[in-house]
Amino acid sequence: MITRRTLLRSTALAAAAAPVAPALAAPSAPPQEHRLTNLSHLRFLLEEVPLPEVDGHSAPGAGPGLAPWTYADHEADGSFTRVGGGDLDPETGHWTQGAYNADDISRCAIVFLRAHAAFGDAEDLETARDLLRTLAYLQVDSGELAGNVVLWMQADGTLTRSAIPIELPDPSDSDESYWLARTVWAYGEGIGAFDGVDPEFTAFLMRRLHLSLDALERASLGRYGQWESADGVRVPGWLISGGADATGEAVLGLAAALQARPDDARVAEALGRYAEGIEAMASGGVGEWPFGAVLPWTGSQSFWHAWGGLAPAALAAASAETGRGPDAAIDDVGVFTPQLLTAGGPHNAWSPVPGESQIAYGVQCRMESLLRTADATGGPGLHELAALAAGWFFGANPAGEAAYDPATGATVDGIEPDGTVNRNSGAESTIHGLLATLVLDEDRALLRTARTLTATSVTRGMLWLPAEGAELAGGSAVVTPESAWTGESNWHGDHVLADEGGTVRFALAEDALAAVAAGGATAHPVFRRLAEEAGTVTWSAIDADGSRTHLGILELGGAGGPGLTEWDGVLKPVPLEVPIPAGTVAIEAVADGRLELDELMLLPAVTTAVFPATRGRDVTLHVASMEAELDVTRGAAGSAYRADGTRTGPVTPGRRRVRAGEVAITRG
Repeated sequence: MITRRTLLRSTALAAAAAPVAPALAAPSAPPQEHRLTNLSHLRFLLEEVPLPEVDGHSAPGAGPGLAPWTYADHEADGSFTRVGGGDLDPETGHWTQGAYNADDISRCAIVFLRAHAAFGDAEDLETARDLLRTLAYLQVDSGELAGNVVLWMQADGTLTRSAIPIELPDPSDSDESYWLARTVWAYGEGIGAFDGVDPEFTAFLMRRLHLSLDALERASLGRYGQWESADGVRVPGWLISGGADATGEAVLGLAAALQARPDDARVAEALGRYAEGIEAMASGGVGEWPFGAVLPWTGSQSFWHAWGGLAPAALAAASAETGRGPDAAIDDVGVFTPQLLTAGGPHNAWSPVPGESQIAYGVQCRMESLLRTADATGGPGLHELAALAAGWFFGANPAGEAAYDPATGATVDGIEPDGTVNRNSGAESTIHGLLATLVLDEDRALLRTARTLTATSVTRGMLWLPAEGAELAGGSAVVTPESAWTGESNWHGDHVLADEGGTVRFALAEDALAAVAAGGATAHPVFRRLAEEAGTVTWSAIDADGSRTHLGILELGGAGGPGLTEWDGVLKPVPLEVPIPAGTVAIEAVADGRLELDELMLLPAVTTAVFPATRGRDVTLHVASMEAELDVTRGAAGSAYRADGTRTGPVTPGRRRVRAGEVAITRG
């Protein structure tokens, strides 16, 4: 799926190869004593930008605004070069996208608003004001597009309504968008910050928030109550740009505005309706992919990405204002997040196999969602999980090194699964790194744990067995897809096509045998289930003597029409009804129809992640997908928790039974 979410934010972008603006050295002033948050690098990214008179665009007050450069390339001497989006025309000084963008301007404002709330520095509040002024300038203030937002802006203040490459919507202010959602987020937090401090500016932000609602009511909010279908699953038709990802960030702003203006019925109604739509995107649960995660996009039932990570935070924030329980938020943070941590950490996408780089955005969103949900439930276990997630910034990542530099405030742009570090530090990474450190500065107990986690965790999570590596018979064959991307998910390499009578046998390797022996596991074939009836596939477990145990029969079709999706069928793990019995050495599929098989996912009864700690004892996360016994080593102790973070009891050396959906966190 080629969208702005992949084009602008991917750490794979070769920004260093593009023409660049003049190099400047990033400030390296040390952070204030005892403070983790350092705003120096973010201030280095900021630039004054003219706000010229243009029909349909205006900002309060006089003088230039502020905006952060989109990217910052890391140079050999340790300095950074500020870079815009796309290619630079040296004659005009314009980038094919722009120097600055509304997405980053809005979130940059939120950093300075939260920094002011945390530390009381008046300069931070004034910086936020100028960022909000620039953001308001990007918003159309009149006419048929009023309330929509232009995405890109050049260094001289020129607006780029249509960027190269094309991003949807095009022009960028022709419809609602992710950047409109983030504008709502920034306005809402700005209203909360300036309320009681500057009534005139607060009133301006309220007018602009209502102008944003005008645009949303012409689009997504105007479709409230309309349901669509995605591969046979009912999905809400009133999410911003079809996503719980964008809508979640707007809800955070609406919730902040409603706290400051609790009598604003229009904001309250929008908040409630959007929260209802986000909640409907929750999928799976304990032991079933995607383990309770809120899916980010109505166009897929088999794709989760980290840019949707604030959806559960939004549901938790909305619950305080609407009275709706945060059940979907609890499942996302308390069931999905533990599986994410034991599957190798915060990979940027599950499509459906976890993969891609790990970025600050994904980590910070996990933290904020965990802590906001903990505020709603009172569950201390969610704080424990937030500390484990936060360890990523200090070295609990595939590279085993710090991703955030407190001496400069720079956060790396990403870490690949093999540990390769993208040392660039653009606006998005810097912003979300600082949103994380602001939380850690506020919660020193959280910080004390997180900063001891400085090495790569050792994970024993779900196992993925590729079908092309299995033993094939009966006419089954390996197929290479024309493209890995299906329009809604990814094939994980090659896959197997088996017609009626074809077999696929997976011999269990040492790690799979150990998982089954340690307490059991369940099998989850990843196959393409078509819209129309297409036969069945029968699955069996085979022991060393050749005896078989029936694991289940799965339908190869009947998923329902594509609806909003771009592909016939859905590619995702489907659980077999019978757990894998002890003694199993192989698992076999026999097709009675057309089987397109990608992987066999094995989910151990208990997945684990061990976080080495520099001070004190190592921390181990145990995640139960079925009732099981933990074998807790001598000297280790901790607690077990439900998905909502409430404590179910102590965990001490020996054997301790845990229920499906519980997690245990031990030290020792």
